[in-house]
Amino acid sequence: MALALVASPVAVAPAFAVQPDEVLADPALEARARALSAGLRCMVCQNQSIDDSDAPLAKDLRVLVRQRLTAGDSDAGVLDYLVSRYGQFVLLRPRFEWQTLALWGTPVALLALGAGFALVKARRRQRPDVAALSGEEEQALERVLGSGR
Repeated sequence: MALALVASPVAVAPAFAVQPDEVLADPALEARARALSAGLRCMVCQNQSIDDSDAPLAKDLRVLVRQRLTAGDSDAGVLDYLVSRYGQFVLLRPRFEWQTLALWGTPVALLALGAGFALVKARRRQRPDVAALSGEEEQALERVLGSGR
């Protein structure tokens, strides 16, 4: 029982697929490579980063990222290179561009439409304005209320 309690945090820790032979000797470059690969989509797994995937293509992309960084590319340069080869889909968070306008704009438009719909419904549900009683209506009301006493 005690062993299970000690081992449980290890069991839920994220498992990175980066192999020891891929790790760069320079810790600063390795940190940059990890940061970049965490934002890149595995083209095989599609909902995993290449950092988390064991697919051969993910390994190739991790190695490619490290090669580009070792060659002196900036982080933006590495991402631009990968996007030019694989398209925006390789990014887990695609850039905001004209081609991705629908991707970024649809949630905002849906929220605005929903808020507008709720506002219209709320206004329709409000009680209509009550007109003041005429003199004749007030007298009739007094007669009805007065006769009950």
